[in-house]
Amino acid sequence: MARYSAFLGRPVEVQYRAGDICLPASGTFVGDSGRSIFLQQHFEQHGQVKNFRWEIPYPCIVRLEESDTRPVLAPENVISAQQLNLSSEENLQASAAHASGGSSLVPLAHNRKTA
Repeated sequence: MARYSAFLGRPVEVQYRAGDICLPASGTFVGDSGRSIFLQQHFEQHGQVKNFRWEIPYPCIVRLEESDTRPVLAPENVISAQQLNLSSEENLQASAAHASGGSSLVPLAHNRKTA
């Protein structure tokens, strides 16, 4: 039986366990399978509308409550590679650093021809 089906279609904020830490998530509640909940968030990146979905199992949910506002990622917070004037290799490293939360990366090695 779906425990959280009353939240369907509503903006929610969820705090959930991922290993030893608790993480926040906010989005539109789009599904409840009876074992997991599903959130979805729409945002704009590089001029394109994107969707991001979470599946959060029931045992990981710490707190779930309805949110007052629609959750969206502000487009002005997204910086494109063109704005930073990065080469494609630096763009890959910058994207990876952003995705990993800013952890340091080892530079990519250039492919060199050997005789």
